[in-house]
Amino acid sequence: MAASTHNLLSHSPSLPKTLNHPLKQNPFSHLPILPLKPSKNLFKRHSLSLRAVLSQNTAKTQNTTFEHCFTKSPDGFLYCEDVKVEDIMGKVEKRPFYLYSKPQISRNVEAYKEALEGLKNPIIGYAIKANNNLKILQHLRRLGCGAVLVSGNELKLALHAGFDPTKCIFNGNGKILEDLVLAAQAGVFVNVDSEFDLENIVTAARVAGRKVNVLLRINPDVDPQVHPYVATGNKNSKFGIRNEKLQWFLDSVKAHPNELKLVGAHCHLGSTITKVDIFRDAAVLMVNYIDEIRAQGFEVDYLNIGGGLGIDYYHSGAVLPKPRDLIDTVRELVLSRNLNLIIEPGRSLIANTCCLVNRVTGVKTNGTKNFIVIDGSMAELIRPSLYDAYQHIELVSPTPPEAEVSTFDVVGPVCESADFLGKERQLPTPAKGTGLVVHDAGAYCMSMASTYNLKMRPPEYWVEEDGSVTKIRHGETFEDHVRFFEGLCLQALLQLFQLGFFDSFDVVCTWRLIFLSLFIYNILALLLPVFDFVPANHPVFLALSNEFIVKISREAKTGRPLRPE
Repeated sequence: MAASTHNLLSHSPSLPKTLNHPLKQNPFSHLPILPLKPSKNLFKRHSLSLRAVLSQNTAKTQNTTFEHCFTKSPDGFLYCEDVKVEDIMGKVEKRPFYLYSKPQISRNVEAYKEALEGLKNPIIGYAIKANNNLKILQHLRRLGCGAVLVSGNELKLALHAGFDPTKCIFNGNGKILEDLVLAAQAGVFVNVDSEFDLENIVTAARVAGRKVNVLLRINPDVDPQVHPYVATGNKNSKFGIRNEKLQWFLDSVKAHPNELKLVGAHCHLGSTITKVDIFRDAAVLMVNYIDEIRAQGFEVDYLNIGGGLGIDYYHSGAVLPKPRDLIDTVRELVLSRNLNLIIEPGRSLIANTCCLVNRVTGVKTNGTKNFIVIDGSMAELIRPSLYDAYQHIELVSPTPPEAEVSTFDVVGPVCESADFLGKERQLPTPAKGTGLVVHDAGAYCMSMASTYNLKMRPPEYWVEEDGSVTKIRHGETFEDHVRFFEGLCLQALLQLFQLGFFDSFDVVCTWRLIFLSLFIYNILALLLPVFDFVPANHPVFLALSNEFIVKISREAKTGRPLRPE
């Protein structure tokens, strides 16, 4: 850490209320559900009943340990909670799919809630970017979570899912004005990330006619010791503001009392962090910034330390920090300043609740390399290809005793050498059709999935508290893809209508032109593949019909005849 911050970090645990330097010397550079009970028989078989409806009851849990919800039975079968994964594979669509444990999500949230006990009005802001499944969001909302948003659509989804806007935080280094207006109207917290961001927030407040509660996102320049792609709090990051510029932002907030209310400070160090002392290092700096901000007359009540707590992707049994370890490292600092703590967990809430379930297509050898080829790919789960990330892989069922254990790269069918889910994995040689899972796939997997090579995004299911399996997202289909291109040629006719091209025509002539165009268009659709047949209920046709009705209404009001005399 820079020498300028060393003095701050070397303070005694009690910490003085303020720094010893005036700001002009730039100190900132330095559904109720059944309670979860231990199963009498962990590996008992449930009769699977697939459902596509989510229970609306509030969830409560008793077991708050971070034990893994996917376990191997002594006979070699993989279970999700008490349900055999192989049985689930036999009931659902024959394609890759994501499988979650709903009880594990509840247990993870409960671990954070217990860790935060004793603090004043803490907010668990779930990072929607980690996984944006609507049903999961609704479940987290019912458990009391807020939401952390990094785009306008995430904000819309959070509101649609019913999150309390006063427990939502809108982050991002490139928030656009339209999204900021929505944020201002909704009343969510907004992080100030740059000079132009502040200007846009001021403009949004004026458009919305509402004062915006803002936090300043300050880069504490603490090294999170993680992959550079997921480090966000260092001095060269694209996120946040440098502490040397802090006074300018304070002056700017003061200059806009009708638009902005500064309520807190925020930092975010990165992701996959496994050393909680790093959070304390940052918190020490942040509370001292808050002291000086308060000294200038601002009523700052919130400290947002971000998220980023890592998990055991290797399944090695490593002792990693849990939510209580994280909160305990900053508890004293938060209490000493009477602050409301905001945390932004994503990965640690959802990652270990899910597997990507695949089927083995075949096994092959090229040169010295052995490959297990599966139907899943980097299109469904890109983390290994993007970050060279490790995620544990195993088979869902036992292999015959004679199956040879070899070292394999687990790869998909996408036309890229980068299409792999794991490299150099010791696995028994599987037969065709064998189930294979990629563990800890709840975070930054489905939310980063694509349709590369036209591999459509997969369906999602979860195992509920009673052992039933519910579909919580439909898989995308080829028809979904084609639908994006329907009616594009016909859009030109609608645009002509909206631009007033038909204003000089009487209603009867306009009607004839529209239906003659539709008739000719559909004849072409039967003859040429580049045209799409347009049914009467097609959105463009309905829009044209609406425009026609508006034209009749307008001309009736003006007294213009429907047909020329």
